[in-house]
Amino acid sequence: MAQRRFHYDLAFEHYLRANAIPYVAVDEAKRALAPTQTGPTSLKSFDFVVYSQRGANLLIDVKGRKHSGRSARALDNWVTRADVESLTRWEQIFGRDFQGAFAFLYWCDVQPPDALFLELFEFGGRWYAVLALKLSDYARHMKQRSPRWDTLCIGASDFNRLAVPLKDLL
Repeated sequence: MAQRRFHYDLAFEHYLRANAIPYVAVDEAKRALAPTQTGPTSLKSFDFVVYSQRGANLLIDVKGRKHSGRSARALDNWVTRADVESLTRWEQIFGRDFQGAFAFLYWCDVQPPDALFLELFEFGGRWYAVLALKLSDYARHMKQRSPRWDTLCIGASDFNRLAVPLKDLL
């Protein structure tokens, strides 16, 4: 079993179990090496392989974000360039039956209003909302957020249009 140190990963695994969604947790203890034309290269791990009964299986990278729970404005959706590049490479390695996705898990101070998020759950005394986005959609709309930290994001209107409850991707 993979070691889970962060409450976001523990909460996401709880969400999968509570919804009887089949998955495999990825062991993040060591970085994987993938072959390239110039030799092996290190890849960032993703967090879960999630199996779908209708569509492509998902290679999910969980991104935990803190949110006040009061407003849907400007939901943080940043990732690193390495996240996008590694998840893209993992898609190639796993093949056409697998698709990369980001699962944004928002930890809210209080239970958010019903209209704010479609998927809410409580775990460990905290409220979480989950939104998922296919890697291909993210990559198509991403822009640089911080050159210094090499982070990327997508605009609020694109995120609000493209991010869906995880169950919709399954």
